[in-house]
Amino acid sequence: MTLSARHFSLALQATMLALFALLAGPALSAEAAKKPSVVYVVGQGILEMPLAEGVSMDDAVDSMKLRANQLNFKLVAELPLSKQVEAMTGKPQRRMTIYQFCDALTAQKLLDLNPAFAAFLPCRVALVEDDQGKGRIIMLNMDNMIKAANLPPDIQRKAEEVRDNLLSIMTAGANGEL
Repeated sequence: MTLSARHFSLALQATMLALFALLAGPALSAEAAKKPSVVYVVGQGILEMPLAEGVSMDDAVDSMKLRANQLNFKLVAELPLSKQVEAMTGKPQRRMTIYQFCDALTAQKLLDLNPAFAAFLPCRVALVEDDQGKGRIIMLNMDNMIKAANLPPDIQRKAEEVRDNLLSIMTAGANGEL
């Protein structure tokens, strides 16, 4: 059975949403036992976690990179968007940086299944400074996408592992877990 491009797109979006919703469940509870953090599900499509009190944005970045390394996730890109806007406008900007992490072997399995998964790769985690100068870590909620993609069981387990690892990276950053 093949899906139309529209149905596949909707299924892929739903699976991505599902992946991240699951992230806020069991993976967070293990991390939360150390230092509680709050995960906000924004419109069911986005997860947002404020930095814990006393955690600087630089500490959050260092913690995310360290956790990613521990989980064998590669940081494949760092996009300092606020610096680009500042260079273009000449005006200081609130911090906004996108970090792209990848588990290349799982990414390849997803692409072998359907090249449309490339639209979601690599996985993005953003560090954004709000109007009050506080940092927030934001990423796509992958839960609905995982559920809707109807993945083979072995690939679904890997997608869930990616989701859990991304939540662990996010939590480490929010809590400054160096």
